Amino acid sequence: MTLKEAVEGKEYIIRQINTDDEELDAFLFSLGCYSGESITVVSRQKRGCTVSIKDARYNIDNALAEAIEI
Repeated sequence: MTLKEAVEGKEYIIRQINTDDEELDAFLFSLGCYSGESITVVSRQKRGCTVSIKDARYNIDNALAEAIEI
């Protein structure tokens, strides 16, 4: 299941991130978004969602949400 399909307010554990872009992987890692870390979808918008990772909130687009497997 991907983050795009996640239920708002429920905490999930990231299984893996499916991107071919090493820079994007490094950026996500710097945000604390990596395998084994917990993530929660706070809210959804038309173009993406707001997630909570390690007590911080980030807006991510739908393409990135589909790359994050939970």
